[in-house]
Amino acid sequence: MSQQNEHIDTLLQLCMQGKQSAQLEVYNRYYKAMYNTAFRIVKHTAEAEDVMQESFLSAFTKLHTFKGDVAFGAWLKRIVINNSIYHYKKQQKKRTDDLDDIMYKVEDNEGVASDQNGYTELKAQKVMETMKSLKDNYRVSLTLHLIEGYDYEEISEIMNISYANCRTMISRAKESLRKKLTVNV
Repeated sequence: MSQQNEHIDTLLQLCMQGKQSAQLEVYNRYYKAMYNTAFRIVKHTAEAEDVMQESFLSAFTKLHTFKGDVAFGAWLKRIVINNSIYHYKKQQKKRTDDLDDIMYKVEDNEGVASDQNGYTELKAQKVMETMKSLKDNYRVSLTLHLIEGYDYEEISEIMNISYANCRTMISRAKESLRKKLTVNV
């Protein structure tokens, strides 16, 4: 583990020196996880890719500010989450979600699950699709809590809300998700 940390530290030093091969290696190491994080928030493939790319550019530009207090991956993930939330809010001003598209995707993907894990995979897919229909603040807070693994304190900082408000919001979001899932069953 520490050897891997030393390797990433070496890579980051090379990145600060402008070595493109080191930047490419860092990108290849983290891009899938960062894309998934962005996608869960912005909900569109192309936009998630854009957010991820912008986040890497931002990270490489601001690499000198990385103090090493947390793992590089956690630092990068915070950049991706902040950029994703900003991008999503900006896009919401331009358009509204089309619920018909979401329902079409759910109906289209229901047959995709494999026979072996079909039921579990379908249930997980239903939960993820149902989460998309939650109010924005519920969806984002639940994604950060349940999928990304942030605690209430971290989420309250990310979303710029009080700790108590965060706990209440997540509790209400879970209840709303439960209700929507029982209606869909």
